[in-house]
Amino acid sequence: MAASHTLPLGLFPLIGGAVADRPPRHRVMVAANALSCVSQAAFAVLVLSGEAQLWQMMLLTALGGTGHAFFSPATEGMLLSSVQGEQASRAFAVFRMAMQGAAVGGAALGGAMVAAIGPGWVLAADAAAFAIAGSMRAFLDVRHVPERTPGGGMLADLREGWREFVGRPWLWGVAQFSIANAVVAAADAVYGPLVARDHLGGAGPWGLALGFFGAGTVVGALLMTRWKPRRLLLAGTLCVFPLALPSAALAVPVPITVLCAVMFLTGLSVEAFGVSWMTALHQEIPENKLSRVAAYDWFGSVGLVPLATALAGPAETAFGRTSALWGCATLIVVVTAAVLCVPDVRNLRRRTKQVAAAGRPESADAESPVRGLG
Repeated sequence: MAASHTLPLGLFPLIGGAVADRPPRHRVMVAANALSCVSQAAFAVLVLSGEAQLWQMMLLTALGGTGHAFFSPATEGMLLSSVQGEQASRAFAVFRMAMQGAAVGGAALGGAMVAAIGPGWVLAADAAAFAIAGSMRAFLDVRHVPERTPGGGMLADLREGWREFVGRPWLWGVAQFSIANAVVAAADAVYGPLVARDHLGGAGPWGLALGFFGAGTVVGALLMTRWKPRRLLLAGTLCVFPLALPSAALAVPVPITVLCAVMFLTGLSVEAFGVSWMTALHQEIPENKLSRVAAYDWFGSVGLVPLATALAGPAETAFGRTSALWGCATLIVVVTAAVLCVPDVRNLRRRTKQVAAAGRPESADAESPVRGLG
C-alpha cells in the first residue's frame, strides 16, 4: 500500500512541474484536488461496503499519489510567485507553520475521528475536504502572475527546467538534503520504533518524541517570521547539521526527556532550513520556471526515502542497530559539510528586491550574486 502511494511521487512530479509552468498554476491544483477527491470518495465507498480488495485500494492509493505529485510543484510555484519584497521569507514561514500545524493537528484529529465514526466515514470527509479545497482554489485571483506562453513541448520544458537547475551550483545542495531526508526517514520509520520498544517503554514515548518534533517545526517557522539571515543558504545549511542528532540519540540511547528535546531542536532546524531554501528559490529563479525547478528540488529531496527505508533492515542485520544509527548520523554530518564547500552556498545573500531574472528590479545592496543568474 505504501509503495502504491510513493511510486507516483517518483514518476510524476517532474511532469507535474512542467505542466504547472504552462497554464495558470491554480488550475493544476484544482485538477489535482479533483483527482484526490475522486480517489478518496471511491476508497470510502469500498470501505463502507466492506468489499474492498487489495488491488482496488492500491489503485486508489496510486491515484491519490498522482494527485499529490502534480499538486506539490504547482503549489510551490504558486506560492513563490505570489509574494514579493522583504516580506517573502515571512510569508514562507507562515505558510510552513500552517502546513506543519495542520499535519500535527490533522493526525490527531484523524485518529480521533477514526475512533468515533470509523475509517470509511473519515475517508468520505477527506474527499469532501478535497472538493471544498478545489472549489476555493478555482476562484483564486491570479492576475498578478505574468501570462506564460507554451514552450516547445513537454520534453523541451523538462530540459529547460533541468538546465535551470544544474546551472546554479547552490541548487546542487538538493543532493545533500536527499541523503539527509532519506537517513532521517529510515531512522524515524524503522529504527525509532524499535529503540522505543526495547529501551524507552514502547510506542507511547516514541509518539511523544514525534510530537515534540512537530512542535519544533511550528516554533521554527514562527522563529523564521522574525529571523532573516543575511547569508540565506549558509544559515540554512548549518541548520541541517542537527538532523544528525536524533540518530545519535537513538544510538546511545538517551532517556525520553533528552530525546524529546533533541526532536524539538531538530524540528526547529528543519524549518529554519526550509524557509531559507524557499526564500532562495523565490529570489533567484525566474517566475516562469518556478514549478519545474521546485519539481526537481522536490524529486531530489524525497527520491531516496523509499530506498533508505528498504535498506534500513538489512543494514541493521549486517552492522547492528547501534552501528547503523551512528552511520546515519555520520552520513548527515559528512554530506552537509561537503555542501559548505560550494562557494555559492556560502556566498548567496538575501536581497531586499528580486533580481531581474525573476522579473523584478535588482536591489542596490545585492552583493556577491551567485553564478548562473540569467
